[in-house]
Amino acid sequence: MVARSQWIPARRDMIWIGCNPQAGREMKDVHPLLVLSPREFNDRTGIVIGLPMTTASYNDTNPFAVPFAGPKGVISYMLAHQPKSFDWRARSAKRHPWGQVPEQTFELACETLNQIIQIGA
Repeated sequence: MVARSQWIPARRDMIWIGCNPQAGREMKDVHPLLVLSPREFNDRTGIVIGLPMTTASYNDTNPFAVPFAGPKGVISYMLAHQPKSFDWRARSAKRHPWGQVPEQTFELACETLNQIIQIGA
C-alpha cells in the first residue's frame, strides 16, 4: 500500500492544477486555482472545487474576474464565471507559492460567484 501525501488542499488555498482537457473558451494547461471546497471534502472525495486564476490583463474589464494583487504587485484574476471541479490527486495538484488568498478577497470571489449561481437566494 502506498502512503498518500500529507498535504491536502484547503479552502482559500491557491494550488497549481492542470486544466486539460479543455473545450471552447475554458482555460487550458496548468493554472493556479482558488480552492472553494473545504479540506475535509477535498480529502474524502479526492475532488477540489475552485475558481481558475490567470494573469491575462484583458480580464481587467471582466465583471466576473476578481483581481488579486500577489507578491511584487503581480495582478491575478479569479474567474468566478468558470467554477471547476477536478480530481486533484489524479492531476497531481501542487501548493502554489502564494499560499492562501486573504479572507476579504476570498469572500469577494464567493460573492461574485453567487451573483451568477444565486445559492441560498
